[in-house]
Amino acid sequence: MTSRDTGAGERVATPAPPPGVSVSPPPPPVSPAARVLIGPIRFYRAFISPLLGPRCRFEPSCSAYGLEAIAVHGAARGLWLTVRRIGRCHPFHPGGYDPVPPRPVGSHDETQGS
Repeated sequence: MTSRDTGAGERVATPAPPPGVSVSPPPPPVSPAARVLIGPIRFYRAFISPLLGPRCRFEPSCSAYGLEAIAVHGAARGLWLTVRRIGRCHPFHPGGYDPVPPRPVGSHDETQGS
């Protein structure tokens, strides 16, 4: 068992992952630019989307994809991925499962030294 902080100053026991299972690191904190982009998407999801009904041909929906892409990849790349996804949303595309690509681990990753 390991423990984690709940943010309220208390520690909660969490089970350790099974041997051989890798645990992905938490996503990086959201930048101010990303927060500016997330605001209109949340507004759309709360007020406009319920009026239009379920229309998305993709799983996850385009708005959920946008929120995740911006949170995982940051403002610039997340916006680019979201615009590309919305561009694929037309009657001639079959749709289906289209997850956000994982964050690449490269030489410019801040968690690696150098």
